[in-house]
Amino acid sequence: MNKILVANRGEIALRIMRSAREMGIKTVAVYSEADRTMPFVQYADEAVCIGPAPSSQSYLLGEKIIAVAKEKGVNGIHPGYGFLSENARFAQQVADAGITFIGPSAAAIEIMGSKLAAKQAAQKFGVPMVPGTETPLRSIAEANEVVKKTGFPILIKASAGGGGKGMRVVNTPDELEEQIRLAKSEALSAFGDDAVFIEKYVSSPKHIEIQVLGDQHGHCVYLFERECSIQRRHQKLIEEAPSSCITPDIREAMGKCAVDVARACNYYGAGTVEFLVDEQLNFYFLEMNTRLQVEHPVTELITGLDLVKEQIKIARGEQLSFSQEDLKINGHAIELRICAEDPANNFLPDTGKLETYIRPQGYGIRVDDGYEQGMDIPIYYDPMISKLIAWGSTREEARHRLIRAIEEYLVKGIKTTLPFGHWALQQPAFIEGNFDTNFINKYFTPSSLHTNLPDINQVAALLAAYVWQQNNLNLQEAAIGTIPSSSSWKKRNMLR
Repeated sequence: MNKILVANRGEIALRIMRSAREMGIKTVAVYSEADRTMPFVQYADEAVCIGPAPSSQSYLLGEKIIAVAKEKGVNGIHPGYGFLSENARFAQQVADAGITFIGPSAAAIEIMGSKLAAKQAAQKFGVPMVPGTETPLRSIAEANEVVKKTGFPILIKASAGGGGKGMRVVNTPDELEEQIRLAKSEALSAFGDDAVFIEKYVSSPKHIEIQVLGDQHGHCVYLFERECSIQRRHQKLIEEAPSSCITPDIREAMGKCAVDVARACNYYGAGTVEFLVDEQLNFYFLEMNTRLQVEHPVTELITGLDLVKEQIKIARGEQLSFSQEDLKINGHAIELRICAEDPANNFLPDTGKLETYIRPQGYGIRVDDGYEQGMDIPIYYDPMISKLIAWGSTREEARHRLIRAIEEYLVKGIKTTLPFGHWALQQPAFIEGNFDTNFINKYFTPSSLHTNLPDINQVAALLAAYVWQQNNLNLQEAAIGTIPSSSSWKKRNMLR
C-alpha cells in the first residue's frame, strides 16, 4: 500500500495523512468547494475537488470518491469518522473496486450498525445487556407488555444510527405512545429506518468504552477504557483514559467482553465497544462503533500506539505485533473537544472567522486540529474545530496540564467550548471522578462560566506587556537598521 485516499476532511483527514507520511505512504485528499484552502488539502500529496459545500453533494458521494481513487491509482481508502465511515454499502463498493477499505468488513459494519443486530450477536457470548426488547417494536401493545417487566423509566432508541437521534426517555405510561411516534419519526428522517426498541433507562450511568484492535488472522486485543460521560445532547465533550472509577478486575472483565463482541462479527481493524456502567459498577453492552473514534488520542497517549498506523497495517494483512500481555497503561490522558459552540446558549453552534487562533504548547500537550488563523468556520459540517489533549503521569497532573493549556489556547471571533472545559475540569465532581452522564444537567449553568474566568486586570496587564514588548522589538529593529552594516555593535547584537 503506497498511496491512500482519505475520504474525510478537517482535523481527522490531516491526522491520518501525517501517520501515512511517516509510513512512506502518499495521500490523496478529496475536498468540497468550501474546504479548498483547508490545511488538509494543502498537506496531501494530491487533492481533488468533488463538489459543493453540502456533504450530500461532496463527502457523501461514495461512487464519486471511488472514481477519484481509481483515477489516482490509490491502494486504500481511509474513511476517518463520520460521513461514510460506517456505511457498509460504501465499504463493499470499495472492496468491489479492488481497493482496500481501511476499516472492518462490510458485513461487520452492517451487523454492528444495527443496535438490535449487535445486541443479538453479543448475547451469544454472554455479554451483559440492559433489560429490554431484542427485536424492533411492532405495536404499542407490545411496548406496554415490555414496560410491565422493565418498569419506568425506559429509553426508546433507534436501531440505526446514533448521536442521540431517535432517542426518547419515557417516565410515565401516558407518555409512551407519543414518544414512540416521535422517536420513529426522527429515526426515519435521520437514518431512513424507523425501527426502534426499548431499554430500561439507567438513570445515572457512566459511559465507558473499550478500544479494540483485531487483525485478519484471528487476533484481537483491548486497549483499555475511555471515560466519556461528560456529554451534551448525547454527544461527548470531555474524554479521558483510563477511567477514574474502573477497578483492574472490572477493566479486565469489560475488556474480555469487548473482545467477545468483536469476535461475534469477525471484526478486524480499530473499533470501540461502548458500555453503560451503573452506580454499583455493573456494566451493560450499549453498541459498537466500527471506526476510529474522535477520542482515540487519549488511548494513544496511554498505550504509546498510533491507531491509524495500526489500522493501515491491519488493512495490509499484517498480524498484530503485540499481545494483550504486552499492553500496559502509562499515565493518564484527558481530551477536550473544542467546538464552535456557545456554552452560555445551550451549546448552540456558532460560525464566523477565526480572527485569532493560537495553539497552546508545552510538554504533554497535543492539539489535533484542521484550521488556521483567519479561516472561516463553515455551517455545513460538524462544529468541532480541534481536540486538545493533555497527558500526565497521574490524573491530577493531566488535569492541571489541560487547564493550563486551555488558558493558553487563544481563540477570538467565535464562541467555543474552551470556557466550559476550563470550568468543568475544576469542579469537585470531576476532580473526585464522581460524575455520570448527567454532569452538565446537574452542575452546569451559563452563569458558571463567569465564576472562574481569569481576572480582567491580569488579562489587561498581560496584553499591555505583550504590546510593549512588540513595540520595543520594532524600535530595536528600526534602530539596528540605521547603523552601518560594518558596525561591530550591530553584528554582535544581531547574532544574539
